[in-house]
This record gives sequence, C-alpha cells and structure tokens, in this order.
Amino acid sequence: MKIWVDADACPGVIKEIIFKAANRTKIHTTLVANHAMRIPPSEYIQFIQVASGFDVADNEIVKHIEENDLLISSDIPLADEVIEKGAKVLSPRGELFSKENIRARLNMRDFLDTLRSSGIDTGGQAAMNQGDRQLFANQLDKILTARLRSNM
Repeated sequence: MKIWVDADACPGVIKEIIFKAANRTKIHTTLVANHAMRIPPSEYIQFIQVASGFDVADNEIVKHIEENDLLISSDIPLADEVIEKGAKVLSPRGELFSKENIRARLNMRDFLDTLRSSGIDTGGQAAMNQGDRQLFANQLDKILTARLRSNM
C-alpha cells in the first residue's frame, strides 16, 4: 500500500497528520500538486510537482495509483476513477468513499453544479473544524492499522 495525496486543496493540518502517519507506519506517501510545497525530510514522503492545468495532478495520480493504495482527496470524480482501480479514498474530512457510496456523491455533486450554474447560491462547505480533523485522523489510523495487520 502507498498513500497518494491530492495536495493542491489538502489543508495543511491534514498534511501534518499524513506526514506523521507515514513516518510512524513507514508507508510511502506521495503528494501531487501543481504548485511547490514543503514536505518534511523523510524517506517515506515524496512530492511530485506537475504542470498547471485542468486535472493534470489528478491524471498523474490515476496513472500511478494501484489496487489497495489509499488516496487522500475530496475530489469526487478523481475518487470515482481510483475506486475503479481498486484503491481506497479518504476525504480530508474523514469520509471514506467506496463503490457503495461514490455514485450518490457524484450525483449530488452534479446536482449542486447544475444549481450553481443556474445562479442558485448553494453555499459551500463549512470551515474545517477540530471534529473534522479528529475524524480524519481516526479513519486514517483505522485504515493503516488494518493494512499493517494484514501484512503480519
């Protein structure tokens, strides 16, 4: 298992949780973004900077992600693509996307896009709070613990 991070929109506090988890579990983690960012020195953490452009980072992730890898992203279409490849997807808010729930999430996303394009203000996501960070950390720990146990 490898961890992939759609890093362009990933909050810094979530990246910090990911960095600690990667080092603690010795799981190779790759952040992909179209702008430079700092990562801590670690043999388990790497950064790939891609060119700017629509879905360039997403395409890089899809190209390399493999079955049983984990993607950290809130991008629903990207989540759908990597789930099709057999990977797991965890949002920065701690929501686990799966084959069972991704279609409903895609439908809701498309519905909200339609409302926004017709001029209706749908609001946005609430600011990330401590509960979101805790849920993410707990879900990540659960996924990584299960992975480590399966390798024993």
